[in-house]
Order: sequence, then structure tokens, then C-alpha cells
Amino acid sequence: MTAIEISCLCGAVKVRINGEPLVQFYCHCDDCQAVHGGAYIGVAIYPSQAVAVTQGELVSWTLKSLPRQRCAICGTPMIARVLGLGGCGVLAHRLPKGMFKPEFHIQCQHALLPIKDDLPHFAAFPARFGGVDDTVEW
Repeated sequence: MTAIEISCLCGAVKVRINGEPLVQFYCHCDDCQAVHGGAYIGVAIYPSQAVAVTQGELVSWTLKSLPRQRCAICGTPMIARVLGLGGCGVLAHRLPKGMFKPEFHIQCQHALLPIKDDLPHFAAFPARFGGVDDTVEW
């Protein structure tokens, strides 16, 4: 894959991403709900070294446990450092159209409403994230 570039809404920040994501999923945790104002978000995790800010300044902040970075000017959420995975989370809606291909849902214990699709729905974190593979059935 060739490198892609994403930017904030005002264009002040540009982030270059090289390579393929490690994993892509929907997150229903209460932290993501509070930060993004939605029932769930799409996330693509890339290796940390594959994600680099090439223009502008990001401001770091943490609501509960996940360090997140947003544009210092317009406040657009851009990336989150996923320390336990050695990766960097990129919001799906920042990626070019068609690049987000989710594999599963996580933290469905916090889901506001059932999402019915053909993907696995893990109650918390799946085993590959250090959890167990308990799922919810809707």
C-alpha cells in the first residue's frame, strides 16, 4: 500500500500513514461515546511508527484512560495512542472512502443499542487484545 495523508477539518494538521492497519473495528466503550458524542466509532489501528504528523500541531488529552490527540486550532480528533497494542488509532471517518474494513465490534457491554450485522460482537476486549472472547448475542 502506498502512503495516505489525512487532515483535520481546517487543514492545519496533516498526518501521513504508511502501510496497512493492524486491525480495524467498531468501539462501543463509554469513553469513546463520551469523547465523540456517538453510540460507537470506527477505528483503524496502525503500527505507531507508521503514523507521523507532517504538518501542524496536535494537542494531547485524556478523558479516562486513552491518550488522544486533536488539532490545536480546530479541535478535530485525529489519532489516539493505543499503548497496550503499540499502535496508533485513526478514526475511520478520517480515512479515505472505502479504506475502513471493520473486523468486529468491541466493548459491546456499553452499547446503547444492538447493532445487527455479520461481525463478531465482543462484550469487552477480545483475546487478541488481552481479554476473553465472550460475545453478546442480539
